[in-house]
Amino acid sequence: MNKLWDALSAAKEMKWVELSHLMDNGSPYWSGIPAGAVELGPVLFDWGNPMLECQIQSFKFPGQFGTHIDFPAHFVKGAVTAEAFGAKDAVFPLCVVDISEKVKQDPCYCVTEEDLKAFEAANGPIPEGAFVALRTDWSKRWPDMDAMSGTDENGNENFPGWSLEAIRYIYEVRRAAANGHETLDTDGSAECAKRGDLACERYVLSHGKLQIELLCNLDQLPPVGAVLVASWPNFKGANGLPCRVFAVCE
Repeated sequence: MNKLWDALSAAKEMKWVELSHLMDNGSPYWSGIPAGAVELGPVLFDWGNPMLECQIQSFKFPGQFGTHIDFPAHFVKGAVTAEAFGAKDAVFPLCVVDISEKVKQDPCYCVTEEDLKAFEAANGPIPEGAFVALRTDWSKRWPDMDAMSGTDENGNENFPGWSLEAIRYIYEVRRAAANGHETLDTDGSAECAKRGDLACERYVLSHGKLQIELLCNLDQLPPVGAVLVASWPNFKGANGLPCRVFAVCE
């Protein structure tokens, strides 16, 4: 028997969890992107054409649209783009750090180094090369852009995320390969206001790492033991692309 086929047969019996949002023409995207940037599915070649009986559609979208992966060039001029990352760079051991209860008490909560150490005390060290996903349950607000932004009566944004100390810990101490979250940005709104920049995202990408934004269904996964797979179009020069993300666990 073929070892890989046997492994696949065993994997098919495990739990498979979709981690990317279903996107359509009404899906939200960052307000800095000009209107009209999204046009999904218009028909370019339709049924009944005597040349060939088939249909062809067109898809127009920003790189940072829906559940998407960011490459270093998104924040670092001249840095590497999508083609620098091969197929083996798209599969990771997955750690899911759950701060959803703290977020219920404080929607602006940012995960701390202490939170990560508590996670490790319960689950073991974050392994080198891991994808570290931050569970906040914020994805349940999708696709309402105001709800995702946590926009209050004064027009201010309020949402959770990473702190710079936590980002530094997973990369400098634990040597993670990538991180992800359910929110629109890496940095929680409080962290962004404190530093006047998306400092966490800038750190990740300036260190040649990957991140995936707008994940969902992290509440269906265990803290450790799952494998995350990300897939994106193989476009040369892309600094960000919508991606299909899923995890497999026992």
